[in-house]
Amino acid sequence: MNLIETFQNLVAQVPELVQPLIVALAGAVPFIEGEGAASIGILGGIHPVIAASAGIIGNFLCVLVLVLLSSGARNAVVSRNHARKARLAAAGGATTGSVTVVDAEDEADGSRSAARKVKFRRALDRYGVPGVSLLGPLLLPTQFTATMLAASGVSKARVLIWQAVAIIGWTTILSVFVGSVVHAVS
Repeated sequence: MNLIETFQNLVAQVPELVQPLIVALAGAVPFIEGEGAASIGILGGIHPVIAASAGIIGNFLCVLVLVLLSSGARNAVVSRNHARKARLAAAGGATTGSVTVVDAEDEADGSRSAARKVKFRRALDRYGVPGVSLLGPLLLPTQFTATMLAASGVSKARVLIWQAVAIIGWTTILSVFVGSVVHAVS
């Protein structure tokens, strides 16, 4: 709660022109996200549409950067593995590092990390990218969900489109609710 209070105090202390930037910055923070940032802005006296827009922009820009980074990291690892397998094949060696083998090793090691990977893969198989993106914010920040989707090989465009839908949807729903409560109290 200390971080939320810090953002609320900061919004109250800066000029009106800078307030949406503070809200956007709060939207980039995991667990605050667009909906929390918009709520901070609305409670700080910013018009709900401006607060929601700033929260959405801040949250989405953070997700965009993370998706680009994690997708790039995945591509680098996959390319390195393909190059290594090609070198082994050219040298007459056997190639044994398939994805299935790696997944089986992850499951066999029994670690919490492996269990989370398996749980995420099951959710992705069951609900697809739209379901994981739209329901993900109930359990994890969009930044985490988007990073896991991109790192698992889902196309950047698909991740970004569905994350944008989720961020806009959740932020709009919560902004309407908070704006209604603030309006009813005033």
